[in-house]
Amino acid sequence: MLDPSRISAIADELAAAERDRTTVPLLTARNPDMTVDDAYAVQKRWADSRRESGARLVGRKIGLTSKVMQVATGITEPDYGVIFDDMVLESGASVEFDRFSNVRIEVELAFVLAKPLEGPHVTVFDVLDATAYVVPALEILNSHIELQGRTIVDTISDNAAMGAMVVGGRPVKVDEVDLRWVSALLYRNQTIEESGVAAAVLGHPAMGVAWLANKLAQHEQSLGEGEIILAGSFTRPMWVERGDTVHADYGQLGAVTCRFE
Repeated sequence: MLDPSRISAIADELAAAERDRTTVPLLTARNPDMTVDDAYAVQKRWADSRRESGARLVGRKIGLTSKVMQVATGITEPDYGVIFDDMVLESGASVEFDRFSNVRIEVELAFVLAKPLEGPHVTVFDVLDATAYVVPALEILNSHIELQGRTIVDTISDNAAMGAMVVGGRPVKVDEVDLRWVSALLYRNQTIEESGVAAAVLGHPAMGVAWLANKLAQHEQSLGEGEIILAGSFTRPMWVERGDTVHADYGQLGAVTCRFE
C-alpha cells in the first residue's frame, strides 16, 4: 500500500478540490502503484476529516452496479462512497450548480434501514428483512478528478463521485411492489433523456445493498440502523447545465425534481 503520508496528502488534495470546486489530474497517472485498498484508505481519510469538521454520516452510495454504468465509465466492478447530512436534498430543491464539478444525474432507489446489516454473509433476503422502506432518489455526481482515463482507483478515492442526492416520491415497503420492475423516465427540461428499470442493478436493487454490506466487512465496517443506501443507478449518467430542470417519473412511486441554478 501507499505510505500513510501519501494517503493523507491525496485526501487533502481532494478536499481542497472540493473546497475550491476544481479538478485534479488522474491519481493513478501520478501514483501508478496505487491499489483499490489505497483508494478506500484515501476515501476514509477524507471522510474522517469531514466528520472532524462536524459532518454527520447518514448513509452510503453504491456505484457501477449496472451494465449501462459500467459501459459508460469503462469500469467493471462496483464501488461505494459515503453520504453526509449536507448531501441530502428534498425533491423540488434548487441546487447550486457551482457547488459541483462535472455535474451529472443518475436515477436510483434508496433503501432506508430499520436494522443494521453486517457482512460478510449478507443475502438479498437479509437486506429486504432489514429495510424500513424504499424511496425514489436522484444522485448528483461530483467528480474532482479528470474524467478521461479514470480507473476504479481514481473513482473510489473521490468518494465514488458522490456529490448529493435528491429524495422524493412515495416511500414503499419492500413487499408492496416488485422492486425489480420499478422503472423511471428521466427528463431534462421536459425532454426524456434516459429511462431504465431497477433490475438493471445486479438483477435486483437489493443485491447492491447486500454487496455493500459484504464489501464493508472487508474493511471492518457495517451498515447501521437508519442509514440510507443509494443502491446504484439504472440509467446512464445524464449531463446537466446551469438552469436545467431535472424530473424523474417513477410511475406509482411518484416523482423527484430539482433545478440547477
